[in-house]
Amino acid sequence: MIVLGLTGSLGMGKTTTAQLFAEEGAPVFDADAAVHRLYDGEAAAPIEAAFPGTTAGGRVDRTRLAAAVLGRPEALARLEAIVHPLVRAAQERFLADARKSGASVAVLDVPLLLETGGKGRVDKVVVASAPPELQRERVLARPEMTAEKFEAMLLRQMPDSEKRRRADFVVDTGRGIEVARQQVRAILRTLKEPGPRSGR
Repeated sequence: MIVLGLTGSLGMGKTTTAQLFAEEGAPVFDADAAVHRLYDGEAAAPIEAAFPGTTAGGRVDRTRLAAAVLGRPEALARLEAIVHPLVRAAQERFLADARKSGASVAVLDVPLLLETGGKGRVDKVVVASAPPELQRERVLARPEMTAEKFEAMLLRQMPDSEKRRRADFVVDTGRGIEVARQQVRAILRTLKEPGPRSGR
């Protein structure tokens, strides 16, 4: 089974690209959704222990947690040390299930795949990308998003040009959904062609 790592900067169409892979029958692991499940379950107690007052009713209060780590790199590192191993374990369970189901390709949708050294855990990297002006327009249309927040979030992410350079495949989401769909289909066709495979 080939493991694809799907990533892309904020507002680049990564979620839409993940959906396109799912529509073509590839199982997709959504790291953001996994974090939300963990915040509502097994991550709540260790997060409360590390950041008292950030949970309520056995669930993480995302607003309080964001306030506790915002602008504090050491606090963010402490949070990541709790959450990342749990997400990794969930990924491993997902991949085991995908292998058992006979999937030829499985997709790990991970926003900070390249920033967190995740490239070594996948066979190929797909980057969702769009022109910067379209990215800005998409992100600023989100509720409660401001230009300042957008700029701060961008600073945490590797530049799109660098992500594209490191990618094995790029899906251009700036030219409409049908163009992106054709690119996703072409990637899957390429991966399923006979040839040398990794032993994953």
